[in-house]
Amino acid sequence: MQDEFFSISDLTREFDVTTRTIRFYEDEGLIHPVRRGRTRLFRQSDRQLLRNILRGKRLGFSIAEIREIVGMYKAPPGEVGQLQSILGKVRARKAELEQKQRDISDLLSDLKNAEETCEARLSEIGETAGQS
Repeated sequence: MQDEFFSISDLTREFDVTTRTIRFYEDEGLIHPVRRGRTRLFRQSDRQLLRNILRGKRLGFSIAEIREIVGMYKAPPGEVGQLQSILGKVRARKAELEQKQRDISDLLSDLKNAEETCEARLSEIGETAGQS
């Protein structure tokens, strides 16, 4: 079976990223395309790895965290350790975002109360609230 290769242009179109982004992940040692002269050829495994890197970035993981997770897959404890690590990081990120969501909700409530207080006071002194 012949290996299927993808060009950097193929990957930029598929994942809606720039060539600079892909070169950055290569420079960081996260992906390792085959080089033919100045041309980069990406294997299916590079494509899948890029998909996972981009997913990790969307979830808020740092490059260092992504590198750690990717490294676990190749070394003991392997996939089980990788999955446990990802699960721990996902749970921590989820808890962080849930806390931010509670903080935003509290802040919106405080702002609503301040807005109502200002509108009530303006009404008491015979002024109308301006819209912004």
